[in-house]
Amino acid sequence: MTGTGTRYLYLARHGEAVPDESGLTEAGRRQATLLGRRLRDVPLAAVHHGPRARARQTAHLIGDQLDGVPLRVAEAADDFVPHVPERDELPPDAADLFLRFLEGAHADERGPVLARRALAEFTGPVPGDEDRHELVVTHNFLIAWLVRDALYAPEWRWLGLNHANAALTVIRYPPDRPASLLVSNDMRHLPAELRWTGFPPEVRV
Repeated sequence: MTGTGTRYLYLARHGEAVPDESGLTEAGRRQATLLGRRLRDVPLAAVHHGPRARARQTAHLIGDQLDGVPLRVAEAADDFVPHVPERDELPPDAADLFLRFLEGAHADERGPVLARRALAEFTGPVPGDEDRHELVVTHNFLIAWLVRDALYAPEWRWLGLNHANAALTVIRYPPDRPASLLVSNDMRHLPAELRWTGFPPEVRV
């Protein structure tokens, strides 16, 4: 192989989960199936997914709609807090809000390690002469972390970036220019009653 190809990274939050997060609701299963149908014409090389039940079930329902695309468990696609900022990293008018949120977010030392691994595994151009399309089925925090990175935003800025269940985000990583965010939080494959789940009520539109 010679040269470097463009990576197209498709990111999807898992479908709506039951309250104990042990799997998907009926709405979540419908969301995942509809997302799979939307992706049928994308030449996906693989579907990577986190190890938790809600991400795994979502990936398998998506995979049921695709033709021969391999599904791969990825620890780096798990649910974790990617970065806990110090107060002086945050905008003064938002610091209290974000720090209160992080108190209940179950941050631990594995989060930053997995965040770095996710950047290494899922971002940047790819070796070889062909472009590569990959889907990562994961959780809200990791999608926010990868979007933040693509926009060259500071590390704390994953905070406040929300993604709906089974919404689609696409980032392009060409070899000769900066990453670009092509699609963000796109729900057009979902009917109105399945949109905006996973979002706080006050920010739904």
